[in-house]
Amino acid sequence: MSVMKLKNLAIIGNEIAFAWEDGGESYLSFESLRKACPCAACQGEPDVTGMVIVPKVNHTQKSFELLRHEMIGGYAIQLFWADGHSTGIYAFDFLRRLGQ
Repeated sequence: MSVMKLKNLAIIGNEIAFAWEDGGESYLSFESLRKACPCAACQGEPDVTGMVIVPKVNHTQKSFELLRHEMIGGYAIQLFWADGHSTGIYAFDFLRRLGQ
């Protein structure tokens, strides 16, 4: 399985521009990134029977204010939001699919 490689990223207004190693580009708004947060608190996780109960997530204006980001190895970024949420690890493959 090949992992998408990120060449560069830039914060432009209220979105992140991603430049991919294969020459592609993606532009994702803070709001769409936050609403797609892949963490268990936002997307749910399977119980012992495999059933996923998606939690109700309440967003505020601060939910869509990005404070900073950190690279996680060579495969993902972690986003830190003004409302204190930061548990989502956004894999590059996931981000590329979101931006298509």
